Amino acid sequence: MSPKNVIVIVGPTAIGKTAVSIVLAKKLNCPIISADSRQFFKEMTIGTAKPATDEMQDVPHYFINSHSIADDYNVGKFETEVIALLDDLFKQHDTVIVTGGSGLYIDALCKGFDNLPEADKETRAKIDHILKTEGIEGLQAILKELDADYYQQVDLQNPQRLSRAIEVCLTTGKPYSQFRKGETKKRNFNCIKIGLNTNRQALYERINKRVNDMMANGLLNEVTALQQHKHLNALQTVGYKELFDHLDNKTDLATAIELIKQNTRKFAKRQLTWFNRDKTITWFEPDEQQKILEFIHKKLEESN
Repeated sequence: MSPKNVIVIVGPTAIGKTAVSIVLAKKLNCPIISADSRQFFKEMTIGTAKPATDEMQDVPHYFINSHSIADDYNVGKFETEVIALLDDLFKQHDTVIVTGGSGLYIDALCKGFDNLPEADKETRAKIDHILKTEGIEGLQAILKELDADYYQQVDLQNPQRLSRAIEVCLTTGKPYSQFRKGETKKRNFNCIKIGLNTNRQALYERINKRVNDMMANGLLNEVTALQQHKHLNALQTVGYKELFDHLDNKTDLATAIELIKQNTRKFAKRQLTWFNRDKTITWFEPDEQQKILEFIHKKLEESN
């Protein structure tokens, strides 16, 4: 039986992962799985820069519009679902592309995720209430008290990560960091990791242009339609939080747009910090598609 390969395409937001993935998928005649933790949600489209409908017609895509913002979804569930999906896809394809900027979800796919205890509904409701009434700062303060070690490592602007860690602390009475063994699980496929990046100025120009395009394409209308759900974890994210503040008369629109750009740049820096830790990633400029294809063919030959 031919060896199975997952080509993982990572990089900061707005670098062009979707465009490169689609070009490669057409050349390799394979499907694409999204590992972007925001593109899962069907209610969030413009602000998550999903592939256009016509792009998805040419290449089968998975984990886009697959869940609702009301679903209780986390990286552990993603690992279970994506491994089951790959087992199915590998019946027809020797190669599958996985692309996204969510480092934790990429790690869950390639290395596995620690099995963590699930919280009950009451605990989740308590944490949701804190987020709703005290904001992300309330979660940060609680996590610092419950698990100072993980507080130093976690992305403090990510309410989902904060909430999940607090859930585990409250459910078990132990720090979340005690459950993170970081053991690599054995997979029945190879991961070929490709990173896309460019110089900082060009990346920031891409980010600013993307935000302008999102606003022109109706992001404010999308956020307005979701306003009644703004307390949900899925919507505590860049591009949505800033416009909710505008709709609540906390900022004017111009300020909100500038904050989206600024916070997206900060997010991109955090993504790069995460991915730069992984020495198995080979980096390319986003326009080096021919070089990327040659690199993939070489790796596929080696795996054979």
